Amino acid sequence: MENSVEKNSQNCNTPWIKCIYGRLAFLCLSAAIIRYWIIFFSNYQNIIQNHIEVSTPLNAWRRVKEGLYLQSIGINPYDGDALHEAPTSLFFYKYLSNHISLSIGTVFIIFDIITACVLFLATRQYMFMVYVEREVNRKNYAKGTDEYLYSNMDLRRAPIYVAATFLFNPYTIFNCVGFATTTIFNCFLSLFLYSLLSRKVYMSSFFLAICSTVSLYTVVLVVPMWLQFYKQFNRKLRAILSILFYVINLSALVYFALALEKTSTFLHSVYGFTLTVPDLKPNIGLFWYFFTEMFDHFRELFIYSFQINATILYLIPLALKFRNDVFLLITALLYILTIFKSYPCVGDVGFVIGLLPCFKHLFNYSQQQFLILVIYLITFCLGPIVWHLWIYSNSANANFYFGVTLAFAVAQIFLVTDILFVYIKREFSLYFGKKRKIRGKDAILVLE
Repeated sequence: MENSVEKNSQNCNTPWIKCIYGRLAFLCLSAAIIRYWIIFFSNYQNIIQNHIEVSTPLNAWRRVKEGLYLQSIGINPYDGDALHEAPTSLFFYKYLSNHISLSIGTVFIIFDIITACVLFLATRQYMFMVYVEREVNRKNYAKGTDEYLYSNMDLRRAPIYVAATFLFNPYTIFNCVGFATTTIFNCFLSLFLYSLLSRKVYMSSFFLAICSTVSLYTVVLVVPMWLQFYKQFNRKLRAILSILFYVINLSALVYFALALEKTSTFLHSVYGFTLTVPDLKPNIGLFWYFFTEMFDHFRELFIYSFQINATILYLIPLALKFRNDVFLLITALLYILTIFKSYPCVGDVGFVIGLLPCFKHLFNYSQQQFLILVIYLITFCLGPIVWHLWIYSNSANANFYFGVTLAFAVAQIFLVTDILFVYIKREFSLYFGKKRKIRGKDAILVLE
């Protein structure tokens, strides 16, 4: 059945396929020109690079350059507080600096374009899976529920919408222009998504292991990976193999890092730094303000509480509820990590926003979209203004800036909960119809 559906979908999509890559090439070229102009022909690059929304202690390129310099003169870059990148990442950046003749700005642009193209391919895989599921389960859907289904046009346009949203998202543009190493991390994260949706067991585990050495929080994506392979192959062996490959690859990368540094001091500087949050410089997250105001003797308790909230607290409930749509589960988990991780940046937000066009059919039934959009726009404009008033003009204080970051976090929470609730409502309506009655009276599903 699946093979016949695939053949039919490819036939019906043939006219669209002829021009879709041309549109993708045009989008990539336009996005590259915008980034290139800001980096090389404007005065904004240095301003963006130094802004706290873009650069954090974990992703600032100036810290990478300092670490490479210290390493070149025989000093361990992890002895001080300058570098918090993994040794494998530092080795990769050293290779880029020494063996690629392109400027670093061009390299970051190339990585951003590669990420957009990989997300385009990954989304095509996901849309095909959605198409197959729609055709297989259509006979089980209630009558009069066609409006809840993906249209063929949505399935065809979603990949190009994803690429466009990622490429022209201001958060992503600032992330690339500011030389945040999150740009390179997002590239590997997109490769993980593509490998996962393409049913490549070893490659998905390999790219997830790379992501885990860079950002410890991505370990939670092991659960969606296991669910995806268990669902696709309907065998526990392939799913268990994915976990085994992940552990082997992660162990190999850690061993390689130990061999590079010949010492384990980097473990505290990289992963211990992420977990204990010693640097309380403001960012778009929630950690910094809370631990600045908190008494020190409560610190350890709330470190545990915050880190559990950012990782495993929502993992099991979401995995159980959305186990049949792993891509939605990954999107929700990435959004939660973006909200609650210790050192988030706009590059994390931009990547997840780029995935939202995959759920375009849900937007018509969401309840908070206008409020979310307004808060996004206000916080995007107000954040730098309040920061300037606080730091440079001395006419505001930390409460003003934290108010903006708190509103930004609320908008993200509203967005992810709205999408998840609408998805559940849609699934219920597909199988039980649009009309619902309680004790003979009409009823509606609302989000309280």
